[in-house]
Amino acid sequence: QVQLVESGGGLVQAGGSLRLSCAASGSTFTMGWFRRPPGKEREFVAAISWSDGRTSYADSVKGRGTISRDNAKNTVYLQMNSLSPEDTAIYYCAAQLGPYSGYGSWGQGTQVTVSS
Repeated sequence: QVQLVESGGGLVQAGGSLRLSCAASGSTFTMGWFRRPPGKEREFVAAISWSDGRTSYADSVKGRGTISRDNAKNTVYLQMNSLSPEDTAIYYCAAQLGPYSGYGSWGQGTQVTVSS
């Protein structure tokens, strides 16, 4: 496993932007962002392959979210624009350590609150 530390959450007004960061203590295969809205199940947001940078997004964030990575810093970012109150959630960073493994490492989560 690797240790993951998220940062960048906070309170933002609707229409605003936020960038989340997640620093990993070691190498990973894929890193992803998930979120848990209040009273709802955890859901996938975005993911990025560490080797080739391929990305995938949930439909709910396509066009508004960008996931990126800094290989030298073992850090992944999630830029979210045009935020709405529906984006309010605890955002979690997660890592897959291999092509056939699930997301076995998780960060502690960072709260994002979007006010209307």
